[in-house]
Amino acid sequence: MASPHDPIERYRANLQGEVDGAQLYQTLAEAERDPHLAEVYRRLSAVEAAHAEYWRKQIAKAGAQPGTIRLSWRMRLLGWLAKTFGPRFVLPTISLLEQRDVGQYDAQPEAVAGGLPTAERSHNRIVQTIAGSVGGGVSGNTLARLEGRHRTGGNALRAAVLGANDGLVSNLSLVMGAAGAVGTEKTILLVGLAGLVAGACSMAIGEWLSVTSSRELNQRQIDLEAEELKRMPEEEKEELALIYQSKGLDEKSANALAEQLMSRKDTALDTLVREELGIDPEELGGSAWTAAGSSFLLFSVGAIFPVVPFFWMSGNAAIFTSVGLSGLALATIGAGTSLFTGRGVAYSAARQLLLGLAAAAITYGIGRLAGVTLS
Repeated sequence: MASPHDPIERYRANLQGEVDGAQLYQTLAEAERDPHLAEVYRRLSAVEAAHAEYWRKQIAKAGAQPGTIRLSWRMRLLGWLAKTFGPRFVLPTISLLEQRDVGQYDAQPEAVAGGLPTAERSHNRIVQTIAGSVGGGVSGNTLARLEGRHRTGGNALRAAVLGANDGLVSNLSLVMGAAGAVGTEKTILLVGLAGLVAGACSMAIGEWLSVTSSRELNQRQIDLEAEELKRMPEEEKEELALIYQSKGLDEKSANALAEQLMSRKDTALDTLVREELGIDPEELGGSAWTAAGSSFLLFSVGAIFPVVPFFWMSGNAAIFTSVGLSGLALATIGAGTSLFTGRGVAYSAARQLLLGLAAAAITYGIGRLAGVTLS
């Protein structure tokens, strides 16, 4: 974070952010298949590039040099993910970062003089509109609808990180509890594997039930809407006209549009379902089996780290290696959360590491106490 008392460092920090943004949106434009969206991303990239040039001039006016500007690790990773999985995979994360930074120029007089706060707010509104229109998910994406309690506007990246974290923390705590109580490698290994399978199955079944229930509810609502359209077409047409009026159309235009849509029953039902109920009839909330499989896999990936050392090691060496390997995974997950929270990498990694190890220490202590008592 640049010091507010050092304008040149602040200018350089602003320049870094604009260079990152320009390259990221250019990458999104290159990866986007929809030509209209690709053009929007290119324009956003051009805006960021213009802002970067503005800060270069401010640095030059102050008699300094901008220095070497390289892409930040966060933008490099987001760019790679966009190229690999498509722009929609990272769009919710970009949306969160844009919302966080929307007011960053408000207290900077140089930025206000250059009109940057207004441009940034317009920029943010465009990104939020895109994120809302695409929902942040892709039909068929194996990560798009997993772990219902972790969904944040379809943010598959966030769900993936937190899903792996669930498996890691819960199984590390379970393994350490068993280590404190029994201390034999075979028993600890058995407990760890049982915890991995039980936890992954529990998460998968819970997610399957969640998505299946959502699909069934959505289908029931669509069936009711179809029945109402059949029995009361005039009332449904009036509802449709009111929806478009609420979106800004005048009464005459809204009625004409509703009349046109109601002339075809299939189009009318599709429009009513989308506009009135907010349901995509083609997806109905996603695939329950895909969600379950993704949840099972992500939980298992996290849960395997505490168990691995007990396959070939014994005694305290196995326990310390398990803690060390899990600690490395915790720090990595913490660093991953900084991708969509915007917090510092070191802070996020340290926080996740301390919380995970604290949970493991508590269960180890309880296991130790229980083991001594039972003995």
